[in-house]
Amino acid sequence: MTKQYFGTDGIRGRVGESPITAEFMLKLGWAAGKVFSEMGRGRILIGKDTRISGYMFESALEAGLSSAGVDVSLLGPMPTPAIAYLTRTFNAQAGIVISASHNPYYDNGIKFFCGQGRKLDDAVEYAIEAKLGKTMATVESDRIGKVSRINDAAGRYIEFCKSCFSSSHNLKGLKLVVDCAHGATYHIAPSVFRELGADVIEIGVSPNGLNINDNVGSTHPQGLQAKVLEVGADFGIGLDGDGDRLIMVDELGEIVDGDELLYIVASYLQQQGHLGGGVVGTLMSNLGLEQALLAQGIPFVRAAVGDRYVLAELERRGWQVGGESSGHLLCLNVTSTGDGIVAALQVVAAMVESGKSLRELKQKMTKLPQRMINVPCPATVLSAPAVLAGVKHIETRLQGRGRVLLRASGTEPLVRVMIEGEDLALVDGLAEELAGIVATAGAT
Repeated sequence: MTKQYFGTDGIRGRVGESPITAEFMLKLGWAAGKVFSEMGRGRILIGKDTRISGYMFESALEAGLSSAGVDVSLLGPMPTPAIAYLTRTFNAQAGIVISASHNPYYDNGIKFFCGQGRKLDDAVEYAIEAKLGKTMATVESDRIGKVSRINDAAGRYIEFCKSCFSSSHNLKGLKLVVDCAHGATYHIAPSVFRELGADVIEIGVSPNGLNINDNVGSTHPQGLQAKVLEVGADFGIGLDGDGDRLIMVDELGEIVDGDELLYIVASYLQQQGHLGGGVVGTLMSNLGLEQALLAQGIPFVRAAVGDRYVLAELERRGWQVGGESSGHLLCLNVTSTGDGIVAALQVVAAMVESGKSLRELKQKMTKLPQRMINVPCPATVLSAPAVLAGVKHIETRLQGRGRVLLRASGTEPLVRVMIEGEDLALVDGLAEELAGIVATAGAT
């Protein structure tokens, strides 16, 4: 079966264009409410990031849910992982996030969490889509859901984040910069690190509904790099608009990406005896990460691109740590979903425990040169004989010291051509060569 609306990370698109409209959100709230009410009476939490459209969609979802007889609790602007956490701690039936993560303000989306703070099973998403095809009808007046607001949600989540950092350590004497991308962590992240004792310089903390992710945050780290150098900070923390992704910047202003952060966290937990298995990356994870982990005796496997697939592989193997190069890290030893603040605290714990700087810790892993080229063409080109022959030829030239990856985009008519190896010039040349083969095959 193919889902009509739900993708790998909920429902997302441009505001005002189907399905990201107020009318659809009203119906979606009703459909979800009907599905969950059939499982038993409970309440559903709704949180959002700082996009101007979030208020509109919050109201529409609230109306739809209550018309289906479901009680609703509003959280206001909150990071995506906070909503997962609060869904668990309030014993709610589900949590709804209104966010398009790292996308610009004119996009928005909906993501659901089940009562355990994890993404919905496929069966539940199929059931919601089936209800969307039904005629909307309001329950009897005495059964309409009640709506309330949880006023201490931010404080609860701040305390949870702090609890993820050992009480035997603190951050006194450390100066750090936190970039909140004018997003959902603007009133959370600085407080977490400040209350743990750090000297915090904050940027990206003035949301106006339109500036989320606008040249700030984990996807635009230049401002964070500059501020770290300007104030002489020990390191910088860059979050995205909904707070589930993390990149960091060392004291020299150099970016520490998701692969390097994943290596630091896994190595730290291994040394503490708390890793509990291996590490899950994705097809895009740098080969240097795999090599560095294997050198320490840490198993490493790759899942398809997307935190949903990383999580599924972790659960299948009973492991705890995984993530993507983009900085979406999963630390299931402390929380149920990707959490930028919690992941940063795991990295900082490694720094404090070892007495080493972020730069020193990341230097234990050597990233291999990687080049990716997006080629506009249909996914069917992946099975073209010329492309298959080209891949085999390039793998031979890499002599086992690199990787070739061809992957169709899930959102655009593109094929992503990625080459990885030890020699940058060779990698660049091979990537251009293979991209040309793919483009030619796609044009025929």
